[in-house]
Amino acid sequence: MTWSRVMLLAVPLALGAVLLRAGPIPELALSALALIPLAALIGEATEELAARTGPVIGGLLNATLGNAAELIIALAGIRAGLLDLVKASITGSILGNLLLVMGLSLLVGGWRHGLQRFSRQRAGVLTTMTILAFIALGIPSLFSHTIAAHHPEAVETLSLGVAGLMLALYVLSVLYTLRAREPLGGHAVAHARWTLPQALGVLALATLGVVVMSEILVHALEPALHALGLTEFFVGIILIPLVGNVAEHLVAVQVAAENQMDLSLEIAVGSSLQIALLVAPVLVFASLALGRPMDLVFHPLELIALMMAGAIASFIALDGETNWLEGAQLLAVYGMLGIAFFFV
Repeated sequence: MTWSRVMLLAVPLALGAVLLRAGPIPELALSALALIPLAALIGEATEELAARTGPVIGGLLNATLGNAAELIIALAGIRAGLLDLVKASITGSILGNLLLVMGLSLLVGGWRHGLQRFSRQRAGVLTTMTILAFIALGIPSLFSHTIAAHHPEAVETLSLGVAGLMLALYVLSVLYTLRAREPLGGHAVAHARWTLPQALGVLALATLGVVVMSEILVHALEPALHALGLTEFFVGIILIPLVGNVAEHLVAVQVAAENQMDLSLEIAVGSSLQIALLVAPVLVFASLALGRPMDLVFHPLELIALMMAGAIASFIALDGETNWLEGAQLLAVYGMLGIAFFFV
């Protein structure tokens, strides 16, 4: 990805903005831009390692490291005490994958190839898992008010219990996918272009870069939002997910343009599952270790938006066929939600 190499210039520019005390808005903008190519490099390095380890281990690497950048950004937010922002970014990542990424993929692929088909069976498994994930995310929110009235301390215990079960469900889904077909998530295992030390070195450096840029972004976030008149809620729903996942989003659209809708849908829906069943529960347990416990109690509007996205994605997957109009419909829903969350 040559564009990602060019965008790496944002890394020294962001560091320079901090050293020169350019202000929160330049720091926020440059660190956000820098995170995009760094996240892409993590993805490339992961693919290179996967190419050297075979389909099973490679699939596991793709599954566990696919959302590394978002996880690191969220951990930086937890350390800063921005728990509502972190939970909003979880919601935004899921909505972005199911509505924005899938919508663009269907629109581009359908416009180029007309009616496109995919495996109804695999799509059914993915969408069922997605609905189950949303139910799991909704349980602490739905029961928290009743439980808090009698046992306030039990809300955190409920979130921990649900998070543990979500992780178990994710592990089972990984095992099912590995046994059903290889590699995991439909990613084809390509031939390695880098040596093993190169892949490990790039992965380490890119991860370190994401850690540094995440700290800069989070540090500049609150004063920048105050100056711009934006809310943490809107930024968590829209901006943070885009920054951490642009590279993977572009891959989903690209393979849809190549008429590989099975792979495109698995990238979009599979990434949503990873966020809901892996990243969210990991953040719950990590927040305890960081001394800033985060529960899984989401804003009611977030839950409604998730259920809407899950429902429309499931309807589209029912017949095993897609067209560009369905993509436009998904994008319209995402745009409507974006406008609504801007005013929340």
